[in-house]
Amino acid sequence: MSLVENVETFCPQRNGNYELTRYNALRHGILSRHTVLPWEDGKQYRVLLEALVAEHNPQGPTEEHLVEELAGVIWRKRRLRLGENAAHHHALRRASDPYQDTAEAALINVAGDVETDCVGDAIRATNEQTATDLADLQADQAMTEEAIRILANPSPSTYSRAFTALCDDTRAWWQEQLSWAPEDYDEKRKPYSADAESLKRFLKDEVSPWYDKRRLELEYRPLIREQAFGEAVNPDQLERFARYEVHLDRKLERTIAMLLKLRELRGVTIRPAS
Repeated sequence: MSLVENVETFCPQRNGNYELTRYNALRHGILSRHTVLPWEDGKQYRVLLEALVAEHNPQGPTEEHLVEELAGVIWRKRRLRLGENAAHHHALRRASDPYQDTAEAALINVAGDVETDCVGDAIRATNEQTATDLADLQADQAMTEEAIRILANPSPSTYSRAFTALCDDTRAWWQEQLSWAPEDYDEKRKPYSADAESLKRFLKDEVSPWYDKRRLELEYRPLIREQAFGEAVNPDQLERFARYEVHLDRKLERTIAMLLKLRELRGVTIRPAS
């Protein structure tokens, strides 16, 4: 039984999936049954092993064992890449935590007051999405400025007309603000009420400054994104990955050298790849 045929015994196809099964430990291919983890794609491993068998044409159990070693090393290097990606993703998640001050650090030379929960948007947003967000911001701000102009000329209908002129998000923000009890406010803040004067104060003191901060966040998303990517690099953790990769590289070199030596001993001419 060939090495590739043996692989089919421990990575059989069942309903489109490859899974490990019991295998006679005395036959060749014993290493492979422990190489592919239950959640990994056994078919991909088999393709890799087939390619290595075709390249090295192993003769006898020793050379087959070495080819299996090659496949295992390459498969583990693939798994190592997945581990690096997972580590970066986890670190990015940590960098997007509001308590990490990632956005403030990114804009330290630009602004000192930014929203701390904007990092996730900066990481995920495309240039097109950012352009759309800027356009929406400008439209919302124009509606707010129109409401402020309406409030500058008091009349019985001023409050209702100004409220109607606002965008949906600002109206919702105002309604939420009106639901606050007096004790919810800081000592220096005067509670709002549903009248023209309070709405005008809210738009000037709360909403207009928010537009300035939001514009900075959108315009400097690339800086925030770069800061998050930089903070996601953990040298201590990556060093462990690097040491393991060096180990795999050395094992790969030794295994290939042993294979070539065995082929040389049995008089097989090593032809350069065409």
